[in-house]
Amino acid sequence: MNTRYSYGGDEHIFVEVTEEMSLAAFFKSLSITQAIRDANLPGVEEICPANASFQVKYNPDICAPETMLAAIQDIENRQAATPAEIDTRIVEVPVFYQDPWTHETVMRFRDRHQDPEGTDLSYAARINGYDSIEAFIEGHSGSPWFVTMVGFVSGLPFMFQMVEREKQIQVPKYVRPRTDTPKLTVGYGGCFSCIYSVRGAGGYQMFGVTPVPIYDPAQNASHLKDFLVFFKPGDIVKFKPITESEYHTIVKQVEDGSYRPRVKPVRFSLSEFEKDMAGYNAAMQEALYEH
Repeated sequence: MNTRYSYGGDEHIFVEVTEEMSLAAFFKSLSITQAIRDANLPGVEEICPANASFQVKYNPDICAPETMLAAIQDIENRQAATPAEIDTRIVEVPVFYQDPWTHETVMRFRDRHQDPEGTDLSYAARINGYDSIEAFIEGHSGSPWFVTMVGFVSGLPFMFQMVEREKQIQVPKYVRPRTDTPKLTVGYGGCFSCIYSVRGAGGYQMFGVTPVPIYDPAQNASHLKDFLVFFKPGDIVKFKPITESEYHTIVKQVEDGSYRPRVKPVRFSLSEFEKDMAGYNAAMQEALYEH
């Protein structure tokens, strides 16, 4: 991967790790931004990681542009010599697939879709070679996802599937964006899954909805008391299909403050993952249920 550096005006340095979307690229971007944060460089005001790039905002009155650039490049060189590992967490996200709310929205905007006669799930299943919607749901929920960035809309996570490239689900966005998407919709566009943190416009395919708030400015949800945004780059997400009854049960638990997401700390090694993706994923998912 050839890293490209450029200045963004007088206060930003933009770093493109690669043009290729891959877990290795996301991991490199994440590890460098974490190292920059840990280095506490004088003048740094904000660090914004993205899918395969990041941007650093700094105060040029405290640190000259060329000095900041050299410091970031030095951090990249040092990171290249260290093991590609991070301490992170694996998070279980319950999903009510084929729910009535996203289905109503799906049907309302069929004129903006590649397949006006079907649904988002039937279309995604067909173009990815699955013989049924149920098999596609199993494929979508059967392996974990790496949160590569959070943003675009406040609290919205972009997630990359942790499987071999030939097994990755790929689905184009709508031909024309919708003007409505239910809050907490689990969506898909290109090679990324996401969760819509708020209701609004959108163009990703809609597969279901989660009952778990991921963004709460009022911080009423018990699991968001410490911070209003649930996800952070580096999180590993495991979707869990649930029934409509289970969905409503969790909604009530969220409302009365008794709901606690299933979250466990894990140590992620990119090299170990690449040696045996299926085995490594299975071990991480088992960690979710360890006491």
